[in-house]
Amino acid sequence: MTRGGRGETSRLDESDVRVRPGRGTRPRSKRRPEHADAAPAMVVGVDRGRWTCAPDEDPERRVVAMRARELGRTPVVVGDRVGLVGDVSGGEDALARIVRVADRTSVLRRTADDTDPYERVVVANASHLVIVTSLADPPPRTGFVDRALVAAYAGGLEPVLCLTKADLADPEPFAAQYAELDLPRVVTRAGEDPAGLREVVADRVTALVGHSGVGKSTLVNQLVPDADRAVGEVSGVGKGRHTSTSAVALALPDQRGWVVDTPGVRSFGLAHIAPDDVVAAFGDLAAAIEECPRGCGHLGPPADPECALDGEVAAGRLSPARLEALRRVLEALRTPAWET
Repeated sequence: MTRGGRGETSRLDESDVRVRPGRGTRPRSKRRPEHADAAPAMVVGVDRGRWTCAPDEDPERRVVAMRARELGRTPVVVGDRVGLVGDVSGGEDALARIVRVADRTSVLRRTADDTDPYERVVVANASHLVIVTSLADPPPRTGFVDRALVAAYAGGLEPVLCLTKADLADPEPFAAQYAELDLPRVVTRAGEDPAGLREVVADRVTALVGHSGVGKSTLVNQLVPDADRAVGEVSGVGKGRHTSTSAVALALPDQRGWVVDTPGVRSFGLAHIAPDDVVAAFGDLAAAIEECPRGCGHLGPPADPECALDGEVAAGRLSPARLEALRRVLEALRTPAWET
């Protein structure tokens, strides 16, 4: 073989081969910055790849942030506790980075329908879920309430039943269906201040859900007088708009807690929830279902003839009325979402 075109013959060795380093050959470090100085904050809005956050040091300030590259596709939702670096001034063109997402204490999840395996986290770290339903115009729908209860129990939120328009109908018949579940309830009337609901939401993060027309927006505006302005601020900084499919956290007056309005949650797909997830939320029943056969739906005969909960009733450790109320809620897992 000729070399240099001058007729000299030699053998090629590794020194004759030039290798251009590619992107895949560059040494990469797995170490990531610790961001010890990251500012703690809560996510209050999400819009088109931008997150609006309220820093702990100044909860009235709104900081727009993007997700840091090292987080990859880590989901970040309203209610998440995050760490921010970069420009956290909240200025018009300021943009911070979310570099850390804390472990969640609770999650309100739903799926598009009962056959969709992809679950969507609607709200994180809320302590309570207020299920708003009207007693008339429109009439109450037990299917929606039952599904919301299932989502709350499975996600670690304490459910509260809020019955509106009690000036139009007696709340007792509907509320009686849930009495055996020890479900807290609040009753409101048109033109009256929702004092009972104020006590529920004070000093905590609370999510509100409800069908259109039940009076949820009225309650939100009573709890947060400048709710419309606050929603506009969250929407504007994300360079998009607040839609009916997104949640937004609104600060209560004097920063005494947060109300998370979830206007897009009109029904709950429950494909991600198993019966055990619901029963486990009841401390007095969690141990009992360990004796149930695998795959038990806890509905009793004929569907689940060997359910251990029936044995608890026979032994006098569980009241028949309490079990009946629980099983009616569990039926929501077998009822299609579109029927509620």
